[in-house]
Amino acid sequence: MNRLIVRLPLIVTLAAVAAMLAYGPIAQPARYHDFAAVTAWFGLPHAADVLSNLGFALVGVWGWLRLAPRSGHPALRDGWWGYRLLLAGLVLTAVGSGWYHLAPDDYRLIWDRLPIALACAGLLAAVRAETVGSRAPREEAALFALLAVASVAWWHFTNDGGDGDLRPYLLLQGLPLLLIPLWQAIHSAARAERRLFGAALLLYLVAKVVELLDHQVLALFGSVSGHTLKHLLATLAAALIVGCLVRRVAGRQNTPDRTAVAPAADGRQPG
Repeated sequence: MNRLIVRLPLIVTLAAVAAMLAYGPIAQPARYHDFAAVTAWFGLPHAADVLSNLGFALVGVWGWLRLAPRSGHPALRDGWWGYRLLLAGLVLTAVGSGWYHLAPDDYRLIWDRLPIALACAGLLAAVRAETVGSRAPREEAALFALLAVASVAWWHFTNDGGDGDLRPYLLLQGLPLLLIPLWQAIHSAARAERRLFGAALLLYLVAKVVELLDHQVLALFGSVSGHTLKHLLATLAAALIVGCLVRRVAGRQNTPDRTAVAPAADGRQPG
């Protein structure tokens, strides 16, 4: 296989980092905590934004119960350390985001963003391990987790007067949208699986768009805000990925074919 194609994910990553550096700091919008869904239900403030997080916990627990006992399955074991980080991140997102939306402020936002970053890092680590290959998937998943923590910490410690720099955090959320389709295409993942992952990533992209249109979506639909809809779409995206993995270990989904790319002559994996 053309070495340039194999290295395309690395080139895209470096280009994204360079673009972020050239753009300069990205600050959090001044009225970020001014969410459209303010209605209380039975005394629960911001109820729609709080309760719409429950889906993350349901998907995370479902995935853990179905996948953890089969973590040694040939179709799962390469990416399991990343996927377990994804599942843990989903459950923690339900807790952290629910707590944040009860009384939104910058301090609580740390515990909203941190598990989201961990979930994104876990997905990246998992797909990379099962496509590109890794001799140390546990260590790589741990490294991705540290990068996730660092991305949120960077925003927090640069957030002097509300001017925190979101570039590392946004980069971590954006890279899965670029790298996962590339890895799966280059390393010949099963077509049905690529479609499911692609649909999940597209749903997450739509979720980020409606998040930016929080008040406009509420004005349009009258019963659901953009941020609440974001939670629901992101939950559906996570459910598609977890469902794909459940199908794998149930034997109804082909294992990704990683034989298309042979190890380099010095024993290292390309990419």
